[in-house]
Amino acid sequence: MRFETSVDIDAPVERVWQVLTDVTKWPEFTPTTTKVEPLGDGPLAVGGRFRVKQPGLPLTIWQVTELIENRSFTWRAETGGVVTVGTHVLTPRDGGVSAQLGIEQSGPLAPLMSLLIGGRVRRYVRTEAESLKQRCESGAAA
Repeated sequence: MRFETSVDIDAPVERVWQVLTDVTKWPEFTPTTTKVEPLGDGPLAVGGRFRVKQPGLPLTIWQVTELIENRSFTWRAETGGVVTVGTHVLTPRDGGVSAQLGIEQSGPLAPLMSLLIGGRVRRYVRTEAESLKQRCESGAAA
């Protein structure tokens, strides 16, 4: 399963990056995440691991695999025969940023997981993009 969505955000790329990468605060502004807990010290960085709880989904450990400051980060999780990769890409545009969020699942059980939770995952990615937009455009603290 692969799903991507994008949203235009009327805010500077630095603001959007700050909100996007402060992952422990995601539960404050998106209903798709109830807890994000770092499993180490420091900010989001390659190799960093985070325990993420989302409603109706298993507790998952994500590890950051790529990070380009003010541009993108990718993280990866392995759970029960499924490898999930989450992508977050910011592209500057006139008056703001286009944010593209994606999820891709592979592995022997990925087709089954797609049948079981694919709809929820797609809704969550769309909701997360819209929540990011609202948070960044509202001027609320990151």
